Amino acid sequence: MLKTRILTALVIVPATIALVFLPPSWLFRLIIALPLLMGCWEFRRLAGLSTASGWVLLSLQTIILGLMLYFWPAADMQALTILAAGCLAWLIMLTRLAFFKEGEQVNSNYRRLGFLFALGAVTFCWFSLSWLHEQLHGRYIVFLLLLIIWASDVGAYFSGKQFGKHKLAPVISPKKTWEGVYGGIALAIAAAFLWTSLVAGLSIPAFALVIMTALTTLTSVGGDLFISIHKRTVGLKDTGTIFPGHGGILDRYDSLLAGAPFFALAYAVLA
Repeated sequence: MLKTRILTALVIVPATIALVFLPPSWLFRLIIALPLLMGCWEFRRLAGLSTASGWVLLSLQTIILGLMLYFWPAADMQALTILAAGCLAWLIMLTRLAFFKEGEQVNSNYRRLGFLFALGAVTFCWFSLSWLHEQLHGRYIVFLLLLIIWASDVGAYFSGKQFGKHKLAPVISPKKTWEGVYGGIALAIAAAFLWTSLVAGLSIPAFALVIMTALTTLTSVGGDLFISIHKRTVGLKDTGTIFPGHGGILDRYDSLLAGAPFFALAYAVLA
């Protein structure tokens, strides 16, 4: 299993980097819509939706992204409003973590909320990435977002394994600890400074970079836990099988769903 995970990662990481740096922004927007729509289709299982309802969800999501693609200049002009709405939506969705209890059952209310959650998570992640990519040095900024999330995952794993004592969310994800979160933030900040100053040459104020990184790391952890509670509720280990050893789109990019809107809004306001 470990060998499979490593081999898959050796494909995912270069492919992701190529996607960020090679295409122009209009093509980037179009390409990233595809895996996000696949993630939306995966979410139907997390929401306990029937196949018919899943097709309705996917169709509606496709229409939303299609309209935003077609009317991109108008959407771009309202970027701050849309990003703020995305962050507000995620703050509401993350309250789900505080009320989750082991053994929750799938019911009509759960399905309705899951349907809305899927639309919100995919739409705001897509817009955040699309908007960031179009900014000055946008490719480097999008990669900074990815680097923060990757570094926080690595830092959380090793610091949690070495120093982890205090459980972060024992009912949702027993292996996550507060020590892991702190280690993830520390490594993400270090990686962010190295990337912006030594590689990309981005002129982002130090205080802004620290705030952006810490906020992105914390919300990305929330996104991970958010997907986890849905998997626990419906009894799924993985959201899909597209990535051998890793699972589905949502398994691999769950942190990005929540982290992207907060990173983008913080960048827009602070940097």
